[in-house]
Amino acid sequence: QVQVVESGGGLVQAGGSLRLSCAASGRVFSINAMGWYLQAPEKQRELVAAITEGGSTNYADSMKGRFTISRDTAKNTVHLQMNGLKPEDTAVYYCYAKVVLFRGDSTRTVWGQGTQVTVSS
Repeated sequence: QVQVVESGGGLVQAGGSLRLSCAASGRVFSINAMGWYLQAPEKQRELVAAITEGGSTNYADSMKGRFTISRDTAKNTVHLQMNGLKPEDTAVYYCYAKVVLFRGDSTRTVWGQGTQVTVSS
């Protein structure tokens, strides 16, 4: 069974920084991409940042220049460095991993439980 576990959320003042981490564990053939989504109260989940196995990154426009995603492929971990945080960044942040369980299998998305990030003004 594949699990994705996030850590590093918390409360920070506006302008501050947080670093989120996410680890995927379990027996897999490959992990094609990992990334982060956020979900604010009463809003839909939206992409924050993603990174492929090859290191290509993608960011939401509102996060470009403030957030940096990085990945340790050997350890199946991904980190999200968040700088210049704003109150509107307050949300639950979910990590995901796009995994292939065995050769020939289709890609599946495994989600973590989420970690709360609260930015006070």
